[in-house]
Amino acid sequence: MENSLRDKYEVVIGLEVHAQLKTKSKIFAPDGTEFGQEPNSETSPITLGMPGVLPVLNKEAVNMGILTGLALNCTIPPRCKFDRKQYFYPDLPKGYQISQYDEPICVGGYLEINGKKIGITRAHLEEDAGKLVHAGADGLAGSSYSLVDLNRAGTPLLEIVSEPDMRSSEEARAYMEELRNIVRYIGVCDGNLEEGSMRCDANISIMPKGSKEFGTRAEIKNVNSFSALQRAIEYEIDRQIEIVEEGGEVVQETRLWDDNSRETRSMRGKEDAHDYRYFPEPDLMPLEISREWVEEIRAKMPELPSQKRERYKGLGLSEYDAGVIVEQMNLALFFDKVLELGATPKTAVNFIMGEIAAYLKEEKLDINETKLIPENLAELITLIEKKTISNNIGKQIIIDMLKDGTSAKEIVEKKGLSQITDTSAIKEICQKVVDANPNQVAAYKGGKVQLFGFFVGQVMKETKGRANPQVVNQLLKEILG
Repeated sequence: MENSLRDKYEVVIGLEVHAQLKTKSKIFAPDGTEFGQEPNSETSPITLGMPGVLPVLNKEAVNMGILTGLALNCTIPPRCKFDRKQYFYPDLPKGYQISQYDEPICVGGYLEINGKKIGITRAHLEEDAGKLVHAGADGLAGSSYSLVDLNRAGTPLLEIVSEPDMRSSEEARAYMEELRNIVRYIGVCDGNLEEGSMRCDANISIMPKGSKEFGTRAEIKNVNSFSALQRAIEYEIDRQIEIVEEGGEVVQETRLWDDNSRETRSMRGKEDAHDYRYFPEPDLMPLEISREWVEEIRAKMPELPSQKRERYKGLGLSEYDAGVIVEQMNLALFFDKVLELGATPKTAVNFIMGEIAAYLKEEKLDINETKLIPENLAELITLIEKKTISNNIGKQIIIDMLKDGTSAKEIVEKKGLSQITDTSAIKEICQKVVDANPNQVAAYKGGKVQLFGFFVGQVMKETKGRANPQVVNQLLKEILG
């Protein structure tokens, strides 16, 4: 779409994010929550909504809800309650969902991205529905069918609802990425969009620039990656502008994002709260949350991603390096352990952002899937700083350490890689290199000073990288005059 048309409108975006909480059992039932189990194997009469069963609230789900609310700067009211949300779908066994309507567990927070505060309206606890698996028997017309897997039904969710404060797909993506970082660091959700443990619905509308009245919004579902979120929002912005420019009206509806065709398509008219006929859940008493309970959970709050980034920058890391490391939680935890062992931050980050990052990218691995342990990287850095080995030797052996878990000291001893620091031995090799290259010497003395690097390289080649670089530079300058 032409930029001139885009410039006429302001985009308004709010996100509803469902984070699947990492409890061992479901929110109201004892059955398990492990992903990837045999279909319908993690169910119980409670999950299936059998007559006469009663829900029992999982306290750990409440703890995780409070912890998330505190991490998002929310207020935790002294009381919350559960409600029945009525809708009928094949993967919802009871025909209703136990959720929270007018008294949620968390209210009024914010999340900061790039210096801008995005408001959090609320976060509430609810149970997940099951999953429909669509299939086709033989590809013939009319032979397609759907199967129901209820393993996911009853898994605890925390739905985090933002204010409509985002104004671009880039802001929406940054918000979503930071939210995933937070829930991962506090340990309440693994944030795996592909497995569905974190899901996002985007509410998008447009209004003329300068207007104070929001346009009619469309809700986009089925977004399972950050890039898909951006693409879906961009498509929807263009679709709505095109409708308005042609004199039409945007309809309030729920639309599905198809990442293959790169378009949204209408799913159903968007429901309002009254369509769900909410009423208080009669089988669960309102929950009283004492201030002591809240403070007890607050005291267990780990370092948040924003705090970790600031700490890293205080150690001398660039904003980019700090951001990349924090984005990969396991890498950040690995880095912190290396620092605890006394490694110099700058040397450690050079290895992590250099050779280690390149290896992980090439092999498509997480740092925890390699054989490298923090103790071995810290030992390698110590050997370099004590000048036992050169930095270049360190870069060579780090790959072996990643592959087989061997310690730096063991590799150095086995391969005889200790740095040569004997000045007389290095001087002898320097003289040998100078004598073997009279033409380059003449050219160097004739003004081609860039040839100095050639002599350094030849000496390092002769010593297989083991000569102390500072000593080599000093001696060559003396010999070459």
